[in-house]
Amino acid sequence: MTTSESASPQLPQSSHHHASEPGSAHAAHPHVHDEESLRRIINRLSRVEGHIRGIKMMVQEGRPCPDVLVQIAAIRGALDRVARIILDEHLTECVGRAAREGNIDIEIEELKAALDRFLP
Repeated sequence: MTTSESASPQLPQSSHHHASEPGSAHAAHPHVHDEESLRRIINRLSRVEGHIRGIKMMVQEGRPCPDVLVQIAAIRGALDRVARIILDEHLTECVGRAAREGNIDIEIEELKAALDRFLP
């Protein structure tokens, strides 16, 4: 395992929780997820990143607006799929862990706060 691979499990921790949330219990348990799940999420986000660069080029080249909008819709869908993977994993891993450790209420409150910001 390389140094960058060993550091990657901490990446979702910073994206899962916001340090500015009062009463946040994210320090109560590590947000370490299995390497396969992290790999899938990072790969999907890398594809989205490349897709965004492609749309930027389309705009710079003066491509038709409907074509750009179709590509933006594709990115939205891809991001929604990544969010679904993260939410599914959070429910099974983090909420499950909190239930076993007896601090489910804190984890549920954090999830509600995150969903309030995530959902329109």
